Amino acid sequence: MKRNMLTSSIATLILSVFAITGSAFAQQSGVKRTDLQQHDLSIPGREMVQVRVDIAPGVLAAKHSHPGEEIVYVLEGELQYQLEGKPPVTLKAGEVLFIPAGTPHSAKNVGKTNGAELATYIVEKGKPLVKLIK
Repeated sequence: MKRNMLTSSIATLILSVFAITGSAFAQQSGVKRTDLQQHDLSIPGREMVQVRVDIAPGVLAAKHSHPGEEIVYVLEGELQYQLEGKPPVTLKAGEVLFIPAGTPHSAKNVGKTNGAELATYIVEKGKPLVKLIK
């Protein structure tokens, strides 16, 4: 009985974290985020979060940052990334991008079809995954 309650509590906590961290993009029309996995790392205070982000043609995913590194693998389409202080870079399916911790950035689907990325974050545990920047 206690084990079932503990398992249920942990599951609720994980779902709450995903709901909170995903809400920044979930509210933006044309951007869909699918949470895939989340695991603690052997590095104290760090966790890995992996998500799929789909961006409709012509849609800009608002400027934001993360409390850790982001590794991007473009799954489909043509996405243009704008990292603060850098020129824009356009990537197609099969190409990758590294975004340093805390770097403000945005992504825009510059193609005519759905754009999608597999985003893997190595972030500080317990912090919101996405921080929107005005």
